[in-house]
Amino acid sequence: MDILSQQVIIIIISTIFLLLVAAGIILLVFVYQKKQLLYMREKEQLKVDFEKQILESKLEIQEQTFRNISQEIHDNIGQVLSLAKLTINTMDVNDTTILKTKIDNSKSLVGKAIEDLRNLSRNLNTEYITDVGLDISIENELKLLHNVTQYKIEVQTEGEPYRLQHQQELIIFRIFQESLQNIIKHAKASLIWVKFSYQPHNFTLQIIDNGQGFDQPFSTEKNNIKPGIGIRNIRHRAMLISADVAIESSPAKGTIVTIKLPLQPNITQHG
Repeated sequence: MDILSQQVIIIIISTIFLLLVAAGIILLVFVYQKKQLLYMREKEQLKVDFEKQILESKLEIQEQTFRNISQEIHDNIGQVLSLAKLTINTMDVNDTTILKTKIDNSKSLVGKAIEDLRNLSRNLNTEYITDVGLDISIENELKLLHNVTQYKIEVQTEGEPYRLQHQQELIIFRIFQESLQNIIKHAKASLIWVKFSYQPHNFTLQIIDNGQGFDQPFSTEKNNIKPGIGIRNIRHRAMLISADVAIESSPAKGTIVTIKLPLQPNITQHG
């Protein structure tokens, strides 16, 4: 084989090698772009799902708030106004001795009803949570519950309170509402104890009751038993904000729901 033939063969082999390398690079770029596009779509879908969950949480908070307000109006404000009406109906303009007292009592009762209605109206908007913060929103919810039920309520705060991100506060408040409704519906408790813990690197909220509790077969893999919808909702919502949820319960020993949220360094302090 002469030198020219060898050179031609080398050129052909080199060309084929370069073409294969170029094809490989093009294939890698194509695969990368495809994966990048898939990643962007998944990221966009996660964003849509997250925003959907936030919206659902807002609607559920409003729905629960409407139920609470309806009960509050019926059980408390309605009674106050009925008492004011009764006082007015029993007024005797000729009996000046007690007339002024009844008028003052009526003014006081109507004033209380108006103030209670003003307080309730603040809770009608989920932006109220954003305005006043998670801790005050939860305390107001507990006051509302105390007004219409016989539960003993205790609140404990550890550390210096600070604000979380708005979406985090909204989700945690919804988890709190769900936990509260589980207590009302199932626990047969007399005491509800809520603990806030404000630590430098994490925020923790605990909802504790002294009710009848329940078995936790879902805490292990035995029998492949899955948790109920309420508990799954709580855990799913916690995942949305990268929080951990622990539910401790056993028959006749009450239930403890613990929500622990790791913090980013940009927390806004109260005040």
